[in-house]
Amino acid sequence: MVDFGVRSGAEPQLGTRTRVATYIAPRRTTAEEDATFNALTDLVLPSRRTHDWRRAYAMRLRITDGLAVVIAVFAAVLLRFGDTDTALPSEFVQLGYPIIAAVIAVAWMAMLALSGTRDHKVIGNGSTEYKRIGSATFRTFGAFAIIAFAFKIPIARGYLLVALPLGLCLLLLGRWAWRSWLHRQRLQGAFVQRALLMGERTQLRHVAEQIQGVPSVGFQIVGAITESGTRNDLVPGVPVIAGFGDVVTQLDVVGADTVIFSGSDSISPQQMREIGWNLESRGIDLIVAPALTDIAGPRIHARPVAGLPLIYVDFPTFEGGRYLTKRAADIVVSALGLLLLSPLFLFIAVMVRRDGGPALFRQERVGLDGRSFAMLKFRTMVVDAEERLKGLLDRTDGNGMLFKMKTDPRVTPFGRWLRRYSIDELPQLINVLRGDMSLVGPRPPLASEVQRYDNHVRRRFLVKPGITGLWQVSGRSDLSWEDSVRLDLYYVENWSPAGDLMILWRTVRAVIAPEGAY
Repeated sequence: MVDFGVRSGAEPQLGTRTRVATYIAPRRTTAEEDATFNALTDLVLPSRRTHDWRRAYAMRLRITDGLAVVIAVFAAVLLRFGDTDTALPSEFVQLGYPIIAAVIAVAWMAMLALSGTRDHKVIGNGSTEYKRIGSATFRTFGAFAIIAFAFKIPIARGYLLVALPLGLCLLLLGRWAWRSWLHRQRLQGAFVQRALLMGERTQLRHVAEQIQGVPSVGFQIVGAITESGTRNDLVPGVPVIAGFGDVVTQLDVVGADTVIFSGSDSISPQQMREIGWNLESRGIDLIVAPALTDIAGPRIHARPVAGLPLIYVDFPTFEGGRYLTKRAADIVVSALGLLLLSPLFLFIAVMVRRDGGPALFRQERVGLDGRSFAMLKFRTMVVDAEERLKGLLDRTDGNGMLFKMKTDPRVTPFGRWLRRYSIDELPQLINVLRGDMSLVGPRPPLASEVQRYDNHVRRRFLVKPGITGLWQVSGRSDLSWEDSVRLDLYYVENWSPAGDLMILWRTVRAVIAPEGAY
């Protein structure tokens, strides 16, 4: 352990890693001095602990990725050939498949690293992490396929067709498991970045509310710096600690490792550059939060022009090849689901009809382009449920627009079980096959709800409604009306195949551990 020793004629500058090293002179220290040193370096290098957890978490991902890759490439040998002694049937290359597997494993791990799959900017949230894993996997196997073709290396196609999907599934499963663990840690205040907000007050307030609403993003807001510098709270729990003239000092005071800048006319480009230099010297991340909300990454393109980082925003499109692909997937999955689930449908129909009513409940809903259709569900209420509704309207637990009751007396015991696990929604696969709905999309509203819509809410009719969607995996009936609208419109304008897969996966989790289902 070493202690500070300041050279004559020089003054140390807090926060600069290279300069801190200059003022350290080696000598033995006591335990008390060691503790003092640790406290000082936590002040001088406020981002040290954050970087430590990033490195530790990245190492965990690296180990899990390595295990997934090794299991995939060697299990593929056993599954394809039945033993590990099989060699390539070639006169020119005398290699056994275990060696080929080892080479693929090394190349696969290298590609995962080069593709930035463990970059702290993408881990833990969103679909970018999963996209990069998929891209790295297909690049690796594509490169091997090209090499094998170019040099006439007879690698069995069956081996590659086993190793690729097996490895990809294991990698994604491992990342999902670590992400779930990370989210639980962040809810307890661990594995977070200490963020200092900076910018114009109105924009900062919106940024703070959005970040605080999703703790799993991993930002702990430690304060805000705005034009007035008044000491009142920006939002509850986020104090305004200083004005723009005291940015650098406050970084050390609050121990921030990230600065989120939302823009301000009070800060000149030269001042912003100087702030950036100070952040660089401290190893502190700088994040710019533009005044664009609910726009997904694929629609945003950065282009430097004359030294200005201009941001292009694509307008949402509602036709073309992507939507043909979506429709094809809907047809295949719904047809297959109806075929496989037909025995379950028969059992449920028998159970529902025990009270003499129909098994299916048809209700008019509004879908694509504002057209009405008959949405199907398994009946979960008594036969005269509609007649009883008027006497229950004043007991709603809904969000003001929708009628919902957590203990609705009209729901049958078997219907309550169906609702709890969303099994009553399964007949909507018929609507998907017909083309009225999609597997993923906005919630299909009632005609009575549509009559009370504001104009902007009608944008949800630009795409087909879905059996599931962001509204279902984000709380369902527990959501406020504003949140339901925001999620639906976000989906409408930012739909992507990868996003649909993420929602379907989250739907499975929401069904297993239902929240907001009543």
